[in-house]
Amino acid sequence: MADDALVVFTPSGRRGRFPRGTNLLQAARTLGVDLDSVCGGRAICGRCQVEIADGAFAKHGIRSSAGHVTPAGAAELRYGARKPLQAGRRLGCQACIEADLVVDVPADSQVHRQVVRKRAEVRDIALDPVVRLHYVEVEPPRLERPEGDLQRLCRALREQWSLDRIGADLRTIQCLQAALRDGGYKVTVAVHEGRRMIAIWPGFHDRAFGIAIDVGSTTIAAHLADLQTGEVLASGGTMNPQIRFGEDLMSRVSYVMMNPGGDREMTRAVRVAIDALITQVVQDAGVAGEEVLELTLVGNPIMHHLVLGIDPTE
Repeated sequence: MADDALVVFTPSGRRGRFPRGTNLLQAARTLGVDLDSVCGGRAICGRCQVEIADGAFAKHGIRSSAGHVTPAGAAELRYGARKPLQAGRRLGCQACIEADLVVDVPADSQVHRQVVRKRAEVRDIALDPVVRLHYVEVEPPRLERPEGDLQRLCRALREQWSLDRIGADLRTIQCLQAALRDGGYKVTVAVHEGRRMIAIWPGFHDRAFGIAIDVGSTTIAAHLADLQTGEVLASGGTMNPQIRFGEDLMSRVSYVMMNPGGDREMTRAVRVAIDALITQVVQDAGVAGEEVLELTLVGNPIMHHLVLGIDPTE
């Protein structure tokens, strides 16, 4: 093994060769990489967290692995006992270079965090939501008329809203009995495309929300909207974590072609980011998660494939 190793930091792309045993915080500072630290490398603040990429990176001409840094020592283990690190993360002040590396600096470890803002454009939009709410009064069960709860609910929708041949997803069926009993057989159901019940609440409920997500190759934006009024209640943005696998679309496809399972890595990374972004906008708007009934994602074909877990090679 050579006495020094090549280290590439993403998303900045800065690189350099360092002697084995150099910790990643020191390497980052030498290259001017934006990696935070308040405690001066004492494994107390936990702000210098990094992620070690795993796989072959043809663009950089190296293979990176979590085994290319030293194992967690006593100081890092003590910190992890107090504040467990996310899976795959290490403290940059404690992880020392053993071989070539690609190191990702997450947004929350950067001093000058990039704030991503993609606002929802204001324009006239004709509201025609795919999900609609319907309040119904359902006949209580009677011995002389042996019908199940779902049958009686479907009959109420047909008689009161002219909705015929309605089905229900499993989650709605699981909640059906309790909702009917708790609401005194008066419930509100969310119906998707006039054909399928996807949510149910006891009594009257008039809140339904949807989230639109723009999955870009560099950034991801989310907008939470009221499906009844069309008002955008909260927006948020984040960097697309797939950037550590390649800055542009073709380099990411190349990563998939050269690293079996690379598409699954990128799918997992972007879904984690989308989940976190959804949680953020829901909390910002003060909305209950179960009230979000519709999700729309847009992006170029490669982004679509990677979000949905489809090999983008072809």
